[in-house]
Amino acid sequence: MLRTSTLTILIGVTLAILTACSQVSSYTPQTRSYYVAAEQVEWDYAPSGKDLMTGEAIYKQVWGEQTRYDKVRYIEYTDETFTTKKEQPQWLGINGPILRAVEGDTLEVHFLNRGEKPYSMHPHGVLYDLDNEGASHGQQQTDGHQHDPSLALKTGKGAQVAPGESFTYHWKASEKSAPSAQEGGSKVWLYHSHVDAVSDIYEGLFGPIIITSADHAKADATPDDVDKEFVTTYFIFNESEDGMSEEEVEGHLKHAINGTIFSNLQGLEMNQDDRVRWHLIGLGTEVDLHTAHWHGEVVKESGVYTDVIELLPASMKSVDMIAENPGTWMYHCHVADHITAGMMSTYTIHQKTL
Repeated sequence: MLRTSTLTILIGVTLAILTACSQVSSYTPQTRSYYVAAEQVEWDYAPSGKDLMTGEAIYKQVWGEQTRYDKVRYIEYTDETFTTKKEQPQWLGINGPILRAVEGDTLEVHFLNRGEKPYSMHPHGVLYDLDNEGASHGQQQTDGHQHDPSLALKTGKGAQVAPGESFTYHWKASEKSAPSAQEGGSKVWLYHSHVDAVSDIYEGLFGPIIITSADHAKADATPDDVDKEFVTTYFIFNESEDGMSEEEVEGHLKHAINGTIFSNLQGLEMNQDDRVRWHLIGLGTEVDLHTAHWHGEVVKESGVYTDVIELLPASMKSVDMIAENPGTWMYHCHVADHITAGMMSTYTIHQKTL
């Protein structure tokens, strides 16, 4: 007869195997299609004309009288006709549409360039071949020197989509694109135009990709382990022009969260006890060292509680919050001069009603 200890071990091993088997995802990968156009728009960084946290007019001498600028944005449509725009949540601001997929899915992104120069769509975190990379390699050479074309890195078909033209990108959400068990049910990646990556991003061509774990996927590719998801992008837009003085340039640096300044970002709202996942993106140059800070609550990043998350250019981080503390709270960059420049917003936790 087996000893009790041996029997206990065998039972434990059997239960572990059965549990592991039961955790194998039954999700069937699919192709998720998106229709996205690059379009010229006028963007207002502070449409209210006020600091909505204090109610005061924006201090014009420092921050410049101008808040509206010509930009280029990614706009989502419902189908291949590109006639009916898809509604975008107010809080997403200047970001392009959220492109969602589940681990194992293929993203089929139909891109139409309605801009005035070539643009593209280059993704982070997913698999693609050269034609679907959406990136031009290097900048146009204007230094007057001769360059050996045989040394240039080969460029794919989707690298530059000319004005009026279209291209369909195919990207794979692999196991490595998906969140680990420590990260939760979903995580954020970035996409942006990469013809002239620096210029294109400053123009406004960027947005989020959210990949959901197959173990946590709902039918619409959203995760089942949270009640709400928000995306916030921290980025100082440089709207200055050549020939401006240093003082003039300062007035055209827009220290923005989702393309808004001085708490003009609206819609970051949730209910008490909601499980909330915040997807954070950082962009920019060496001055774009940002520290996203929540008043009134803490977030968990890979098992560690904090209320400040550090962001560098091209940072992509996803953190979780349990919204327990009702009220309207500050949410801002904690870098001192970024606070002064208006890199601030608010979020609201609505009191639970009985």
